[in-house]
Amino acid sequence: MTQKHYPPTFGNREFHCIYCNVYASQEWSKTADFNNGYGYITKFHSSKELVRSQCSHCQNSILWLDKEIIYPIKNSSILPHEDMPEELKKDFEEAISIVNKSPRGAAALLRLVLQKLMKEVGEKGENINQDISNLVKKGLHPHIQQALDYCRVVGNNAVHPGEIKLDDSPEIANTLFEMINLIIEELIARPKRAQELFANLPEGARKAIEKRDQPKT
Repeated sequence: MTQKHYPPTFGNREFHCIYCNVYASQEWSKTADFNNGYGYITKFHSSKELVRSQCSHCQNSILWLDKEIIYPIKNSSILPHEDMPEELKKDFEEAISIVNKSPRGAAALLRLVLQKLMKEVGEKGENINQDISNLVKKGLHPHIQQALDYCRVVGNNAVHPGEIKLDDSPEIANTLFEMINLIIEELIARPKRAQELFANLPEGARKAIEKRDQPKT
């Protein structure tokens, strides 16, 4: 079972660290001293509230300004699935780079990733809702349909005004990365692995299977 992901949230005592991805306790301090990861301390001065959270597991720190993450800019705990097509990976990684600053912008990019993914699995990629419906008719598993619709609905709320306020709930944007990777695993990675294993069977066995499955005349 996939572990629920708890993204960094201002004031929370525990969450998944964006450096080591471990669910760990966080030490909070109102200090302008911040270890920037290069072995020395940098002094920050601002009229806004500057707060540091430090992971108890890896000891790395996140810098928050006015309750928003300003360092690190990129969430290192989020990675694209290893079988994600390059065409999708570019937009996925751009979404990673901005999610801390603009959850709404990241969600809009991930909606584009979803649209491109529909083309990768044989749909038109013009109407995501219709594409999902077509996949359901082809036997799509319900939990993948739910993941697809989750990404579709959240992504649509990023592009058009809706009930989901992504800037007020940045953790929702973070869950999109997990959902996209889950969809890639089910629709691309698993079929790819099955095909690779099947191709390793002896040629005689593969031909016998093909003959078995030919339409009866």
